[in-house]
Amino acid sequence: MNTPAPILLVDDLEENLLALEALLRRDGLTILKARSGVEALEILLRQEVALALLDVQMPEMDGFELAETLRGAERTRRIPIIFLTAGTTDRERRFRGYEAGAVDFLQKPIEGDILKSKVEVFVELYAQRRQIAQQRDALLAQTDEIRRTSEALRDADHRKDVFLATLAHELRNPMAPIRNGLQILRMAPDSPMAAQVRDMMDRQMTHLVRLVDDLLDVSRVSQGKIELKREHLTLRSVVEAAVETARPVIDLAGHTFTLDLPAEELWVDGDLTRLAQIVANLLNNAAKYTPESGRIGLSLRRDGTEAVIRVSDTGLGIDADMLPKVFELFTQVDRNIHRAQGGLGIGLALAQKLVALHGGSIHAESAGANKGSTFELRLPLAEAPHATADGLSEAQTARALNVLVVDDNRESARTTSWMLDLIGHHTRTVHDGIAALAAADSETPDVILLDIGMPGLNGYEVCRELRKRPQLQETVVIAQTGWGQDSDRQAAFEAGFNHHLTKPVNLDSLSRLLADIRA
Repeated sequence: MNTPAPILLVDDLEENLLALEALLRRDGLTILKARSGVEALEILLRQEVALALLDVQMPEMDGFELAETLRGAERTRRIPIIFLTAGTTDRERRFRGYEAGAVDFLQKPIEGDILKSKVEVFVELYAQRRQIAQQRDALLAQTDEIRRTSEALRDADHRKDVFLATLAHELRNPMAPIRNGLQILRMAPDSPMAAQVRDMMDRQMTHLVRLVDDLLDVSRVSQGKIELKREHLTLRSVVEAAVETARPVIDLAGHTFTLDLPAEELWVDGDLTRLAQIVANLLNNAAKYTPESGRIGLSLRRDGTEAVIRVSDTGLGIDADMLPKVFELFTQVDRNIHRAQGGLGIGLALAQKLVALHGGSIHAESAGANKGSTFELRLPLAEAPHATADGLSEAQTARALNVLVVDDNRESARTTSWMLDLIGHHTRTVHDGIAALAAADSETPDVILLDIGMPGLNGYEVCRELRKRPQLQETVVIAQTGWGQDSDRQAAFEAGFNHHLTKPVNLDSLSRLLADIRA
């Protein structure tokens, strides 16, 4: 939409202003009127105009004096001026007018068509000037955006170079002792140090695998390929799993570790493995970047509808300019790079993305260098399950189901059967596909917990055979497997499974699933 072009009319006689306004009024024009030079200047201080039509003969400040004033100010010196005069326009007066900046003289009485045509020229010029100004502003904005993008790309390229150098360093760290260990075992396979060498190689290989897993995880999260295996769980179980993972690193550095957990259980709907990974990452960072014999604390509390986990340390701290960047990919606090503590600068970026997938948030606090740091993790709370008088949840006290457990791992089958018996179900166990088909034929089960990776008939083949039997059409078949990718779940559903659970199967999630089945 075009902005109306403002035209300034200056004349000491009101009737002249009204006549000019009536003559020029049309869509696309805004008529501004002034009865004196001073009033005109006040208008021009507030607004630019496309053209000024000035009467020459005015008291106090005539048209020439007003024009000269306009030409003396940077804001108004480029305004086109047409003088309107009822007096004589001799050569001297015209010269003075043009010297004051006029572009034209019109003799009163004004011929309407001539005035309109001249005004249209300057209105068009005004529109062109505004368009050029808008294009200039847009170009400047694009230039600024290009500059910011260029700076961001340079920064990203620098961080990539630092990351690749760090990656090479971190990969070589475990690879060097593994290679040395292989040489030792070749030279003296039965020496007294062989067992220690194998243990060392196992630790270094675990570290190497963790580095690769971190790289794969951050890539999957960035591409939206991470699928959370949500279950109703307590944050106490998350914290305990994380502490178990990070405790060796904390103890190795001689840190004092304090754990503050509330008496009440705080429940969330989340992925136990991923949540424990986040908290363990925060604990590992605290241990790595705190000088030996430092202090590390982990606390858990309720804050309204959120759970708050805080991991604090007395370590190197974080400078104020680095605080906004600690969650960026491939970022490490500069002073910590030289501590040879390990890490690729992706742990906190991964943690932030995983927290966001859980609907939570995470942020860092630090008073500065050598003043420690605190990371606060917030997660939305879920309702606690209702308990009955005997301490079992409602999911554990409903109608008992006849469950057939099929797993070639006898210990896994036995312990799963025990768990289901304890929560009130009736179970049978078999250990191969042929036995599973026979057991299902002899007594129709309500539910079959079926392992996928079995010798002979695998779980997919068994499920397809079960679905051919009319009496088993209503039986719920649940896959329990160590294969948990999206493609594995899809293959299970295509084979006829109703549900897919990844080992180790969590009792609480299995109980809730069985409760839904028998509801």
